[in-house]
Amino acid sequence: MAITKIQSESLNLADTYAFTGTVTGAGGVNTPSFFAYLGTADQSISDNTWTKVAVNNEVVDTGNMYDTSTYRFTPTEAGTYYVYGAIFALQNNMYAAGCAIYKNGSFYTLGRDNVYSNTRAEVTCTASGHVVMNGSTDYVELYGHVDVTSGTPKFGGNDGTFDWGYQSYFGAYKIIE
Repeated sequence: MAITKIQSESLNLADTYAFTGTVTGAGGVNTPSFFAYLGTADQSISDNTWTKVAVNNEVVDTGNMYDTSTYRFTPTEAGTYYVYGAIFALQNNMYAAGCAIYKNGSFYTLGRDNVYSNTRAEVTCTASGHVVMNGSTDYVELYGHVDVTSGTPKFGGNDGTFDWGYQSYFGAYKIIE
């Protein structure tokens, strides 16, 4: 005999149940989503200037919503997204480094590290946050800055020299609501 309606008093939550049909209305997916990283070369930048990070190599892009030429994620589905990014800053005589998520061209959230190093410094800064997107015109981008006392600062790329994974990266996914 098939059960047409389950009542709370008829289930023992300590028991294990095997479902033979299709369960609908449970769970969800964290899409659209993307993850990209700065390519094979370091990105030279101006000192102490917020600069868009050229994360141009996609690992995943479920809805083709990340643009590798503008380095911008524009989801076509409204909702709340978890957005995250990191820069790997490297240069001699580094004072500080920062990483920021921008929404629609304006600062949204920031991660910063004060280094104060007179020798070669390498530091990873991260930024993340929940961003409500309207699904039509809202977009997010990753920016970073490195402040040095001399030399040309850089965002570290994945040059393959070391097997340390992705050094500067950017990603987002929709939060299941």
